[in-house]
Amino acid sequence: MKQKKFILEEKDLPTQWYNIQADMVHKPGLPLNPATRQPLSAEDLSHIFAYECSKQELDQEHAWIDIPEEVQEKYRFYRSTPLVRAYELEKALDTPAHIYFKNESVNPLGSHKINSALPQCYYCKQEGTTNVTTETGAGQWGAALSYAAKVYGLECAVYQVKLTMQQKPYRSLIMRTFGASVEGSPSMSTRAGKDILTKDPTHSGSLGTAISEAIELATTTPNCKYTLGSVLNHVSLHQTVIGLEAEKQMEMAGEYPDKVIACFGGGSNFGGIAFPFMRHNILEGRKTEFIAAEPNSCPKLTRGTFAYDFGDEAGYTPLLPMFTLGHGFKPSNIHAGGLRYHGAGVIVSQLIKDGLMQGVDIPQLETFEAGTLFARTEGIIPAPESCHAIAATIREALKCKEEGTSKVLLFNLSGHGLIDMPSYDSFISGDLCNYTVTDQEIQSYLTDLPK
Repeated sequence: MKQKKFILEEKDLPTQWYNIQADMVHKPGLPLNPATRQPLSAEDLSHIFAYECSKQELDQEHAWIDIPEEVQEKYRFYRSTPLVRAYELEKALDTPAHIYFKNESVNPLGSHKINSALPQCYYCKQEGTTNVTTETGAGQWGAALSYAAKVYGLECAVYQVKLTMQQKPYRSLIMRTFGASVEGSPSMSTRAGKDILTKDPTHSGSLGTAISEAIELATTTPNCKYTLGSVLNHVSLHQTVIGLEAEKQMEMAGEYPDKVIACFGGGSNFGGIAFPFMRHNILEGRKTEFIAAEPNSCPKLTRGTFAYDFGDEAGYTPLLPMFTLGHGFKPSNIHAGGLRYHGAGVIVSQLIKDGLMQGVDIPQLETFEAGTLFARTEGIIPAPESCHAIAATIREALKCKEEGTSKVLLFNLSGHGLIDMPSYDSFISGDLCNYTVTDQEIQSYLTDLPK
């Protein structure tokens, strides 16, 4: 009988995170102080983030970083997540490809985001912080942080992109159920929010606006730290438990991936599954391909410019070397709220420059077609963000069919879509559409890049 699902025993779970920065030939650029243009130290970053996270952010020396025992204990409540062979999807596509997916949707929070929320809150608690704040797009990160904050006895305030609060009303309710306060962004509760609304009273919000508001709250509230669910190096570091588990599970399956695929907003779930496998390309010369799937309405990897830019709209963050559409970019109202971000993480940006991975951009309707097919074959309704990874995987599987080649494809199912049913309702009813962004629009936002 064919084996479909592979799960690790507790003794085989990772005890360290993998830090790809240490093995990269060309190290990613350092964050800069916007005023002085000088590189920032961990002490500088710790005015915003937990100090331990700040150290991890800048660590380009240690390839392996210990997972605190208390965090390992919390991980054991829901890890390992299963690696699954998608036999029914393969059958529906009539492809010779072998398709596997890492199912991060099965943990109680419904997505991979809890993998970083727990250590970030752990470090904040250890350092005496009492309050944490953050932004969230689709709400997966906000839900994960709200829960992790409660686990460690921290107060949590979340700024959720206003548009996704309307698209996904239950997400903010989940956060409030865990005890967090939730504000739609842009709001009138911060200077940054007021300034944004003054310029554009109908602004529907973006991750850039929500980050500005959360950072302002963190820097003006005593004993409060800002936490981030994607983009930054330490977040991708925490997520490498995904790929480290998948390595062992692929061994159990007796195969090794020819292509590793994940959706892409800022880079957390992509880095989580890809970086552990990518180290074998860097150190051993393996030829695995890595594909990051982004919305074609927010195409920073495929059409963005590599430059130092702010990570938020108001310009509160350090300057980061990234592929960007400009920090003022206003993304279209797609339902994959977690992917509506103007920039890519600095590690991924450097890997793109070095040719170690590629980005693909996919129209909204294609992603929902892929997600619906996946639901009907594998019985799991994926989050709109994860539908991008599925769509890219289907493209690759159909290439295998056309070429008559059998490739091993691995993608990350970063979360389920059970809170996203209004999006599927709109798709099934024929009310969704594709959004495109012109070169002229992109260029208009790039004119505001820091000089």
